[in-house]
Amino acid sequence: MDLGSIPDRRDLVKSKPKAEQTDKQNLILAMWFFCALSKRPLQEPIVSCELGKLYNKDAIVEYLLDKTTYGDGAKICGHIKSLKDITLLTLTPNPTPVDPNAEKQQAAYVCPLTLKEMTGVLPFVYLATCGCVFSAAGLRALSSPAEIPSPSTPPSDSKDASTSTKQNMLCPQCSKPYDRLTDVRTLNPGPEEEATMREAMEARRAAKKAANKGKKRKATEMQSEEVDAGVDVPEHKRTKVAPSAAPKINASMISITKKVTESLAEEEAKRKGKMSAAVASLYGPKDGSKKNKETFMTMGTFTRVSIPCSISMHCINKLPSVRLRYILLY
Repeated sequence: MDLGSIPDRRDLVKSKPKAEQTDKQNLILAMWFFCALSKRPLQEPIVSCELGKLYNKDAIVEYLLDKTTYGDGAKICGHIKSLKDITLLTLTPNPTPVDPNAEKQQAAYVCPLTLKEMTGVLPFVYLATCGCVFSAAGLRALSSPAEIPSPSTPPSDSKDASTSTKQNMLCPQCSKPYDRLTDVRTLNPGPEEEATMREAMEARRAAKKAANKGKKRKATEMQSEEVDAGVDVPEHKRTKVAPSAAPKINASMISITKKVTESLAEEEAKRKGKMSAAVASLYGPKDGSKKNKETFMTMGTFTRVSIPCSISMHCINKLPSVRLRYILLY
């Protein structure tokens, strides 16, 4: 009898394994120091999309030219349809010299207001109008907390923008105006904030599309009014109306029509083959050959000889009566 080890609960009961947790430090390093698309180190020019991800601009250009350049490109940046969907970032280089012996990755850029390093520890934002990058705390320090949304409240929330009026401010770095409720975008947001920013992006694109349709409809109405009033509209301002598409014809109907036409042509050819020459001449062309067009009175007129009138009567008096009758007949 084995009186060795005694099994405990861990040996008898199998519990659910814990979910694998990603290394936060490596995740932050990948998001803030490497391109989200090409996975290469970030190098200027650096751009960002409406969801706050960081990319190398050359990688985005390669993706737009060939969507198969990167295998997971559609999953990462499928919302980027053209260069208009990205913003070129204006980054402030880190004034601290790079230490080659440093164990941790040193930030290449800092906030121009607070000189905080852009390492992913602190939240950073960029302005959609000019692309200048600041720390969220530094930009919030320029105004009251109620005016600048905090990172927990996405600055691109379309619901807040629709319920309040625009609040324009000047960029503290380049002095370009921006709306602090809709133009402040968070860089590398969390999952919940990214979902909110995606909804705001789709709402902006839908509103822009509807506005473009309204402008086009209004321009067409104004042009029609000018034409009715007799005003000459320049050629480059005339709206082009797309021609209506030709109706589609069923392929089976085409084949049936062709067969019926061929059968009718064969029957007509057989019917004309059984006709006599006299009846067939009635169906001949009006401008046909000149064969059998001559009558008895006009046949052979090209062989006649014209005789001058002065000598014709003198010659006729000397001819016998038989020859005279022959000449008069012909």
